[in-house]
Amino acid sequence: MQTQAVAATGLDGIDDLALVERARNRDGAAVRLIMQRHNRQLYRVARSVLHDDAEAEDVVQEAYVRAFTHLDGFRGEAQLSTWLTRIALNEALGRLRRRRITVGLKDIDAINDQGEARVIYLPSARQDGDPEAAAARAEVRRLLERAVDQLPDSFRMVFVLRDIEEMSIEETAAHLGLRPETVKTRLHRARRLLRQSLDRTLSSAVGDLFPCAGARCARITEAVLERLGLPEPPEG
Repeated sequence: MQTQAVAATGLDGIDDLALVERARNRDGAAVRLIMQRHNRQLYRVARSVLHDDAEAEDVVQEAYVRAFTHLDGFRGEAQLSTWLTRIALNEALGRLRRRRITVGLKDIDAINDQGEARVIYLPSARQDGDPEAAAARAEVRRLLERAVDQLPDSFRMVFVLRDIEEMSIEETAAHLGLRPETVKTRLHRARRLLRQSLDRTLSSAVGDLFPCAGARCARITEAVLERLGLPEPPEG
């Protein structure tokens, strides 16, 4: 639907500078196309700083709103992608600093309340119940299970008992009737084979890490257009 709407406007072949001029005149189709071109890069930058999918989305939205309401600040001296990325990065870093201050204050409160220091983990905002995060975890689990299944039997049993069941070397050796030195050797080889298998499987997918497409891309784009009060492009 989004691609068809943009294509209907005839803007797809226009460069970023021309799109910026249209966006300055509140051309909703130009604003939409700018976001579609740069969503993934901005999302990946924000995600790399914050390690949180939902918060990275928020950062991208905020970066776009700031950019489109201050387009006079874009002089064309750098590429539009560079300018947008700098805005998103500054927003992400600002949130990270505020998060650390908040965590630090909680840490002090915990010391005062309990008389001892506690480990305070950085919050992972809104990951529970996130269907995209759950799907990603399920896919990672499937990849790992498939890689473990492909290990030779003698290596797989050692790996499962040591690294999955977290048994000690001595317990593993006793269960499998092996010497502890044999357990160590087989575990080392199992890990190496597993790493090689995952390297082959994942190397082609590195470019697809932290995607910003489909529902996520549409969510960001529609939210920014709504905040900017820009009309939907006419159906063609």
